[in-house]
Amino acid sequence: MVYAVTQVILDMKEPINTSDRKCQGFTLIEVLVVMVIIMGLAGIVTVNVVRHVSESRVNTAILQIGVLEQALYAFYADHGRFPTQEQGLEALVQRPTRPPVPRDFPEGGYLGRNRIPVDPWGNEYIFLIPGRSGERFEIISYGSDGEPGGTGHAAEISSAHL
Repeated sequence: MVYAVTQVILDMKEPINTSDRKCQGFTLIEVLVVMVIIMGLAGIVTVNVVRHVSESRVNTAILQIGVLEQALYAFYADHGRFPTQEQGLEALVQRPTRPPVPRDFPEGGYLGRNRIPVDPWGNEYIFLIPGRSGERFEIISYGSDGEPGGTGHAAEISSAHL
C-alpha cells in the first residue's frame, strides 16, 4: 500500500510532456486572434448603436414638436388666437404678461408642466408666427449642430415640413 501511494506521488512530480497539446494553454497567437475578432465585433456594434441614438434624437424632436403644436392649437381653441411672437412658447406653460393677456388661463398651462422642453440636443425650440412660408406658426429645432439648415442628423426639423 505504501508503495502504491509513493508511486502516485512520484508520478505527479514527473515533467509534463510538452508534445501533448491537450495539456497546454492557448498560444499568444490564438489569444491575439480572438482579441481582434472581439474588437471587430465591438466596433460594429458601437457604430450601429451610435446611428440609432442619432435617429432616436431626430424622432424625439419630431414628437416634441407635435406635442407643442397640439398645445398651440389648444391655446387657439381657448383664446381665438395663437400666442404672439413676443409671448413665445412660454405662453403655453405660464400666463403671458405681455398683451394680449388671456383672461382664462388654465392652471398648469397647456403642457401640464412648468417649462417648455428643450430639443434632444439641449437647444430651445424656435417659435415663429407666422411661419417662414406663410404657415400660421412654425416650430423649429436646428438639429444636432444647432445651426439653421444642415443635412442628415444636423438638418433642421420644422413643423412646416412634418
